[in-house]
Amino acid sequence: MTTRNWLITGVSSGFGREFATQLLDRGEVVAGTVRRPDSVAGLVRKYPDTFHRELLDVTDAAAVRDVVDRSFTSLGRIDVVVSNAGYGLFGAAEELSDEQVAHIIATNLTGSIHLIRASLPHLRAQGGGRIIQISSYGGQVAFPGNSMYHATKWGIEGFAESVAQEVAPFGIGVTIVEPGGARTEFRYGSAQVADLMPAYDGTPAHGFLAMLDPRRRARPRRPRPHGRRHHRQRRPGTRPAAHHPRIASPADHCRRPQGPNRRLRSAGRPGRLDRLPTRTMTRTGAQGRGLVITP
Repeated sequence: MTTRNWLITGVSSGFGREFATQLLDRGEVVAGTVRRPDSVAGLVRKYPDTFHRELLDVTDAAAVRDVVDRSFTSLGRIDVVVSNAGYGLFGAAEELSDEQVAHIIATNLTGSIHLIRASLPHLRAQGGGRIIQISSYGGQVAFPGNSMYHATKWGIEGFAESVAQEVAPFGIGVTIVEPGGARTEFRYGSAQVADLMPAYDGTPAHGFLAMLDPRRRARPRRPRPHGRRHHRQRRPGTRPAAHHPRIASPADHCRRPQGPNRRLRSAGRPGRLDRLPTRTMTRTGAQGRGLVITP
């Protein structure tokens, strides 16, 4: 199997860490970004030749471009760019501060936009590649107490769907990954909570408090054997009613664009955006439903 080079943001924990670990175990090369260098000290020691640590705060647009340019230059080619960095923000819209609103947009939305935009010139110059945008089922539905998280995920999905059609002629594919609940530290570590107002106590807006209670953490379970899973996909102009399956295997995430995208384009016209299904993780750390990378 040909060794590929990957650029992944946010590899200190969660899906990003799981991505990096699986790829490095397989002998692939990963440039991974973190905000704290000590958070991936173990990966640096274990994979000194194939793991390249980059310090990055994705809210800094200039720094994003510098890291992307440096990574493509040092590795010569990057086959897959994974936009993974992000976090959750909980609370009624009225309870959120201006700073909290601005920061989650800068991280989850514009941070991903800057990463993808900075990568496109390099991907075009090398003749193609793949962009993977980590989104969430929260980019398809919305729940109370999570308005800004949903806003960023719905926003980045719209951006990715448009870009997918723009760059398909250059051999660049775009994949949106929409995981459901997973046993990562998303809820208990990186998530932020607004300054809660008594007026919302007992309302749906504060229903998330039960979900964030560490005592309610799901127990690890035995992983299901890998099989083909169909991903439910919304039809044109609908959110989220009336779906039809399209992507049948996680292996589709590395394929070059081919064939029409029935949801985004009419038959016979170029352009494709993949939505990657998820299955049970088999590694420690992010246990439960999550991402498994296949050759």
